[in-house]
Amino acid sequence: METAALIRHAWQVLEPDVEDIGYELIEIEFSRQGGAAVLRVFIDKEGGVTLDDCTRATHVLSPLLDDVALIDEQYMLEISSPGWNRPVRKLEHFKRFVGETLRVTTHAPVDGRTKFKGVLTGVEIDMICLDVSGHEATLHLDNIKKARLDR
Repeated sequence: METAALIRHAWQVLEPDVEDIGYELIEIEFSRQGGAAVLRVFIDKEGGVTLDDCTRATHVLSPLLDDVALIDEQYMLEISSPGWNRPVRKLEHFKRFVGETLRVTTHAPVDGRTKFKGVLTGVEIDMICLDVSGHEATLHLDNIKKARLDR
């Protein structure tokens, strides 16, 4: 399965269970490290995530992933807090971080570039506005490949 499709499917499968146990699903990443497949699931909650929270989420999500056979090869599941330079993915996340500096990578170029670093100045229905060194960059949410806080 293509990585983007795998991640979309993982969101559909995991988000309800993550919310049921009291966390917010922040991001899912699938990569290879030294040839080994790694599925990273970032969760958060009010007050931050502890090691016990990650352990609890692992015990719930690991059997779920095994049942749906999301990944047809051996892989390692990592549950993590989003960290200081947290991923920003959902519309409500962008709204929460207006005024913060973001690093954004787009799928398709906007004004000839795919990488942006700037202050998030606004969020519309499906667009974000960044102040990039005094110039406004307007990016469609569907075009955002990756966005992270830059603290």
